[in-house]
Amino acid sequence: MKINHPALLLQFCRKMGKIALLPQRFLVFLYLLSFMIQFSKGSDTILSGQSLSGNQTLISSRGTFELGFFAPEDGNLVLLNSTQAVLWSTNSTNKVNNSTTAKLLDNGNLVVRNELESSSVLWQSIDHPTDHWLSGGKIGYNKVTNEMITLVSWRSSEDPAPGQFTLELGQNGVSHLILLNGSQRYWTSLEMGKVYNFVPPYVTNFSHVLNDNESYFIYYSDNPNILTRFVLDLSGQYSQYLWQKSVGNWKLVWTRPKKCCDVSAVCGPFSVYNPQDLPACVCMEGFKPKIQKKWDQRDHTDGCVRRVPLKCDGGGKDRFIVMPNMLFQDTSESLAVKTIEQCESACLSNCSCNAFAYYDRCLIWEGNISNMQFGYDEGIGRDFHLRIAASNLIPTASKTKRKTAWIALPAIAGFLTLFSAILVILQRRRSRSAGLYKAVGDSLIFFKHRDLKIATQKFSEKLGEGAFGSVFKGTLPDLTTIAVKQLRFLDRSREKQFIAEVKTIGLIQHVNLVRLRGICVEDSKRSLVYEYMPNGSLDSVLFRKSAGILDWQKRYKIAVGTARGLAYLHEECRDCIIHCDIKPENILLDADYNPKISDFGLAKLIGRDYSRVLTTMRGTMGYLAPEWISGEAVTAKADVFSYGMLLLEVISGKRNRDLSEESFDHYFPLQVATAVYNGENVLGLLDDRLQGNAMIEELTRVCRVASWCIQEDAKDRPTMGQIVKILEGLSEVGISPIPCFLRQLCRKTSPTDG
Repeated sequence: MKINHPALLLQFCRKMGKIALLPQRFLVFLYLLSFMIQFSKGSDTILSGQSLSGNQTLISSRGTFELGFFAPEDGNLVLLNSTQAVLWSTNSTNKVNNSTTAKLLDNGNLVVRNELESSSVLWQSIDHPTDHWLSGGKIGYNKVTNEMITLVSWRSSEDPAPGQFTLELGQNGVSHLILLNGSQRYWTSLEMGKVYNFVPPYVTNFSHVLNDNESYFIYYSDNPNILTRFVLDLSGQYSQYLWQKSVGNWKLVWTRPKKCCDVSAVCGPFSVYNPQDLPACVCMEGFKPKIQKKWDQRDHTDGCVRRVPLKCDGGGKDRFIVMPNMLFQDTSESLAVKTIEQCESACLSNCSCNAFAYYDRCLIWEGNISNMQFGYDEGIGRDFHLRIAASNLIPTASKTKRKTAWIALPAIAGFLTLFSAILVILQRRRSRSAGLYKAVGDSLIFFKHRDLKIATQKFSEKLGEGAFGSVFKGTLPDLTTIAVKQLRFLDRSREKQFIAEVKTIGLIQHVNLVRLRGICVEDSKRSLVYEYMPNGSLDSVLFRKSAGILDWQKRYKIAVGTARGLAYLHEECRDCIIHCDIKPENILLDADYNPKISDFGLAKLIGRDYSRVLTTMRGTMGYLAPEWISGEAVTAKADVFSYGMLLLEVISGKRNRDLSEESFDHYFPLQVATAVYNGENVLGLLDDRLQGNAMIEELTRVCRVASWCIQEDAKDRPTMGQIVKILEGLSEVGISPIPCFLRQLCRKTSPTDG
């Protein structure tokens, strides 16, 4: 069978380890129709001597699965390169020339059979499940051939070679499933003598079969109108996805283990899993990636190595640095000592000891250190003492150092005296200011208007202006820098409601949401006081033409962080909060360019039924979902549309609404959607100022996500939670159709015939 389609990609028919490293143009592609790729229509069967070429495909009888494949030879499906060399074959031992067919079934199984013997299956793809487990497939052990049928994760989102994680039957063929990272087990379905600790939803007959020939698990979908699939993700998590026609996209419904950090050694030795930022894995202090190229491609399996070897001579040449608030598994050795000093000494005297921790006991780590995680919330982790070479911390002791110390002492004493005087002055200022601010709830402060007027020097330094008011920079008496937003469109009749809603929003805190510090409600004046963001809004740095262009790494960080903030508003708050005005002006950047969504509660505070506000929101051209214009019900998917338009601007570094006056042919959203749909290289879409400096995997992912986000029908757009998983590389994303409104714009602006 000759493969002549350049964009074909193996999905379900890959023979593990045999063709995994083949170039993309030689790979076979079995794809779910629900990913919305449109090929030319075809039957579900290949007869002997027939072939498929170009865009011809097999389509299962109910239109559920589609496959690009080609004619069988000698009863086998084979894969040839341009020199006609066989790269892969089904390797059936039964050679039947004229009566062999390959048929794609509605369960996604490609079956090669002898039509003269209807019950004779020569080969079927469902026996080789790669990283996907479909309904009717098996995970288990063939006692006759001694072959294990397992799920194996991909090496990366772009490389289908076997990765580090496997799902297989328990040892000795017992009736439970286990997840492995290499040989390390990190999850099992067996718990307290039960067969399963959880049966996934939307399946029936999820059971274990044991006979003389086989031991395996099998499941079936309990509803023919609902598709379900299990995937062993790149993260090592075993996840179930559900497809419903009424929803129009894949929904994650079940995952084990529930947290990515519970996957054994997901970050490799001497690195730490970071659940709240990118990259997800970082080297410990004093360490560097073992293989930098793999690290750049987000393959962290090799972990990190020391920059400077340990001295280990007992003479004090090694030191410990404290990594606070760390989460770790108790896989270390426990020592019977009574103090932290004794624990440190015990580790330092052991050349194999790389770290220790001390709380109610002394724990030491010998050899590689794995399964470490940053504790995001303060107080949930413990101090972790990492051993590094002293030269990583301080220069070697010398007479020069001692001399410098004697010179520095008088200067330090003088500085301390000056600092004490400053503290006294500040304390007096705080005393004079006491009583000016009144606490609201747990953390918010009631500010008086005159105090904000003083803090902002009569609102003289304007930071920006939005739909709901103007923002000014200010400084509180304790030298804290703030941003004060003076609100419009409010009157005293809504004062109680305004305060009640502000209290609610004040309790909503997330690393990617701007923190609300307090409010001012006085006469007709309403102000919100926020934390100050030193790098301003995204539009101020993304669209500027001066020096200091925002590089791709920061752009991707901003894209992921913004998605996390929106996912929190939509899915994790007690009530879903729809932002209603996502655009670069409302994405603020802190000193490290971490994005923080601003105005996230103003849609709720102002009231969506307020006519003047609705008019203002509809005036933000370039980001509004079609449902705002059509008058349909506005849901959280309206924010998804706006987020997609923002992603496109992150890619190009230009406003989407910077259109050609003559036509929409150069409208950037149309260019991206077309390039994604046609499988073109998206690097040409990147901001020219970056000169191609971007990770192609990340850029492709962002382009695909953006194309899905701006679909005209809200149900076709993903949720923000799904977007976060995709951008973090934990879920895959298919090719979207070109949005209808973009195709219509193109037709409207094309020249008429004649």
